[in-house]
Amino acid sequence: MNAPHDFAMKTEDVLRVELEVFKREHRDLDEAIAALQERGVSDQLTIKRLKKQKLRLKDKIALIEDMLTPDIIA
Repeated sequence: MNAPHDFAMKTEDVLRVELEVFKREHRDLDEAIAALQERGVSDQLTIKRLKKQKLRLKDKIALIEDMLTPDIIA
């Protein structure tokens, strides 16, 4: 996917759109993991992979949010 340095080259509007897409993907993964766990016959390897993917998205979300939040000089 996008390397961290790629985010710096994007406009604020593009970052906001990507942020919403990543948040939606994060929620979808959360729901997919929960559904697999509820079935009881879930594949632990699949769940582990989905959780790792979810963590990568969380990192991307945090990175974009940091870039969109103005620095406050205290």
